[in-house]
Amino acid sequence: MANQQLRKHIKPTLTDKYRIWKIRRQLGNCGSGVYFEKNSAFMRYPHLISIGNNVIVKEGAKICPCNESASVSIGHNTTIGYHTFIFASASISIGNDCQIAPFVYLVDSDHAIAKEQLMNQQANLTAPIKIGNDVWIATGAKILRGVTIHDGAVIAAGAVVREDVQAYEIVGGIPAKHLGFRE
Repeated sequence: MANQQLRKHIKPTLTDKYRIWKIRRQLGNCGSGVYFEKNSAFMRYPHLISIGNNVIVKEGAKICPCNESASVSIGHNTTIGYHTFIFASASISIGNDCQIAPFVYLVDSDHAIAKEQLMNQQANLTAPIKIGNDVWIATGAKILRGVTIHDGAVIAAGAVVREDVQAYEIVGGIPAKHLGFRE
């Protein structure tokens, strides 16, 4: 099982079990064996969030379908790190067995920036984010709209990913560039 070291040390208290029960009732779909730490938030349209089995969402993480047609799905055995933000205006899907480190930011939209109009009055540009299985996104990485990260890829700490990442590719930097492949 993914993240075995972390998972074997989780021993939910009665308070934890109540919190998990309460959050499960808000979500559209929620698998078994999930663990939601305190201060994790499922915002705006939590019924549009789907979470697989054995998912861990750490303290301070925020997951938000930003409108009534947006969706967020998280696959089995995936861990969402401390203070990670997942904000979907279209859709964000994360596969099975992924490790999302602390302070990662996934957002599938940004704003138009034409100079003839105030930015806060311009269109919100959206495109889905798709993350495959067995992906590791390291601390502080940012995944931008329209990106697909294929199975087994590694995103280095602090990377800003604005283009697709191949299967088993390792990328890093601002903007993220090819560093190698997993061996």
